[in-house]
Amino acid sequence: MSVANDLSAPRDKPQNDRANTDVNPYAILAAIPDPIIVVDQDGYIPYANPAGEEFFSTSINILKKTKVDQLVPFGSPLLTLIEQVRTSNDRVSEYAVDLGTPRTGTKNVNIQVSSLFTDGQVVVHIEERTIASKMDRQLTHRGAARSVTAMAAMLAHEVKNPLSGIRGSAQLLEMNASDSDRALTRLICDETDRICAIVDRMEAFSDDRPIERNAVNIHEVLEHVRMVSHAGFARKVTFREQYDPSLPFVYGNRDQLVQVLLNLIKNAAESVPDEGGEITLTTAYRPGVRLAVPGSKDRVRLPLEVGIHDNGPGISDELLPHIFDPFVTTKTGGSGLGLALVAKIVGDHGGIIEYDNSTEGGHFLIRLPVFKVPKKKA
Repeated sequence: MSVANDLSAPRDKPQNDRANTDVNPYAILAAIPDPIIVVDQDGYIPYANPAGEEFFSTSINILKKTKVDQLVPFGSPLLTLIEQVRTSNDRVSEYAVDLGTPRTGTKNVNIQVSSLFTDGQVVVHIEERTIASKMDRQLTHRGAARSVTAMAAMLAHEVKNPLSGIRGSAQLLEMNASDSDRALTRLICDETDRICAIVDRMEAFSDDRPIERNAVNIHEVLEHVRMVSHAGFARKVTFREQYDPSLPFVYGNRDQLVQVLLNLIKNAAESVPDEGGEITLTTAYRPGVRLAVPGSKDRVRLPLEVGIHDNGPGISDELLPHIFDPFVTTKTGGSGLGLALVAKIVGDHGGIIEYDNSTEGGHFLIRLPVFKVPKKKA
């Protein structure tokens, strides 16, 4: 079975004449660092780039004689995606897919499958340590939010009650204290109020009730948040919009989505330069994006993408794995609960939030589900 564009072998050497010079697709694919394989209609692999050979720890000569179902775990989602692409001629992606075998070890990756429109052939693009690692971190962020939930419930009971007693005692002492001592009692009251305010913010994590969701116009939410931000903390920032006007409704809670976007835009506004600061708000429809649900065979579709991109310094590689963890912050006097709460709210929506460090500046991406009109009962 030949591969489209004859990728299984190098093309003839181009002539010196620039007008007749052609690009060698084999050389292009060989230069791509991600594993790429072609699967024919019989399940064999007529082509793999060098990264694909390395990924499967097998030479191209062996791969040509091997079916793809012999290279991946039994019942792998990859096999289902290949059949889906052959049927629909569409491109699909799936995150957090395990392609590991006893020979290759753990291979937690994301995959993209596209049709070659030639005799049932498909191209499989495997991404290691990029989006797949972000998805893995996202699951860690959700775990961190759950940890804060338990901590908040404990602190509300074990910390706020004693603090009330401490504050009350300080107020009684203040009534008969000298001027110098009164400054100390006022300090006690101020500090207990500050601790109570932190605990109050953490109590938001302990609310595990299902949120009320319905159809939300995300562009209306973004415009509202932009106007609020520009009238307040981001009045010196230039906003840019890159929206997909055909985007369907989000299945979400409007007030909570406003809270998420306000938090992210406030962080962006605080990181951009005082002069020339820019924040770009984007929306896009990614029909092939699906997320594997831990402990389940279900795949959640999250085609709606909302982005907040600023021209600030971005987040350092050292801090990046922990940005959604509670009490992690680079702000002077910050509590480090803002992004943790954002991760919880997005998780409550069944969505994901990730940080894209492949571009300059700060770039957060939120992926959310589409609102589906309820079917009428017969």
